[in-house]
Amino acid sequence: MAGELNINAVRDSFTEALNGANSLQELDEIRVKFTGKKGDLTLLLRSLGKLPPEERKSAGQELNTLRDEIEQKLEQTGKKIRDAENEKQEISQRIDVTLPVKGRTSGAFHPVMQTMHEIANIMQGLGYSVATGPEIEEEFYNFECLNVPAWHPARDMQDTFYFPDGRLLRTHTSPVQIRAMLEYGAPLRIICPGKVYRRDNDTTHSPMFNQMEGLLIDKDVPFSVMKGTLAEMVNAFFGKSLKSRFRASYFPFTEPSMELDIECVECSGHDEHCRVCHGTGWLEVAGMGMVHPNVIRAGKIDPDEFNGFAFGIGLDRMAMLKYGISDLRLLFDGNVSYFMSGFQGEAE
Repeated sequence: MAGELNINAVRDSFTEALNGANSLQELDEIRVKFTGKKGDLTLLLRSLGKLPPEERKSAGQELNTLRDEIEQKLEQTGKKIRDAENEKQEISQRIDVTLPVKGRTSGAFHPVMQTMHEIANIMQGLGYSVATGPEIEEEFYNFECLNVPAWHPARDMQDTFYFPDGRLLRTHTSPVQIRAMLEYGAPLRIICPGKVYRRDNDTTHSPMFNQMEGLLIDKDVPFSVMKGTLAEMVNAFFGKSLKSRFRASYFPFTEPSMELDIECVECSGHDEHCRVCHGTGWLEVAGMGMVHPNVIRAGKIDPDEFNGFAFGIGLDRMAMLKYGISDLRLLFDGNVSYFMSGFQGEAE
């Protein structure tokens, strides 16, 4: 009776149809033809009830075997077709990842970091070494060792971020000078680049900015060496000889103290409407002075035997001057389109 159900005929028909399937759509049509609600195998299963009881069991087993065989072959063939289609798609859409990216330039240093490296290279050429220190600093190194005790009015010049335990975010990189003197003694010739923090935020000030300190300690250091060092550094950085002037100033850690002005890098003092110098013809770029004996003494060096000078420059300001950036916030916002529009606007 099982033979009357045409089981072998269904098997042969399925095998022939499966061998001709070349796509998932064709495979799905075959699935419907044999296992759908009106499929050939489904109709055979429904006709089991018409068989005599003694033949129904064996016929049912044979039909179940055929159903499992059909489902297994459909799955195997489907996997082969999917693999072949995926491989064909991969070949047609293959990307050579070794090719250079189109439409984008290679990365570069941030303008401030570029400025830091350029000035560091200049100073290293003059015999200076790079020294670094912690950004979370002790009040002792940040103030007391630099001749700025708790009662000193100079503390009002630097609004400081304090931690509950009394430590602080350093307000300048000068503490590195003290740490270097304590570690290396004299003679000493170092620069100290790094981030510093103060409570300030506008177009020309940021609560975090970048400084570079310089320190030279030796025997019988004349004032003229300090002036010549700063002039050489500025001229080398801007790539041309610039007029400079030194103005008397006040810093608690140097005596005497001065500030360095250079001729405007934009107009050289010839444009009363200059956006950079505002018609003054001068730009302030550094503070400096001969190291105060109390500071040398705090570094465990005898100020009667050694003297020297120290200077500090704002790396952010130097970057703005060299690359024509008018708003300090452009350096830190992380908005590339905003930065480029601001930069191009200044170039125009």
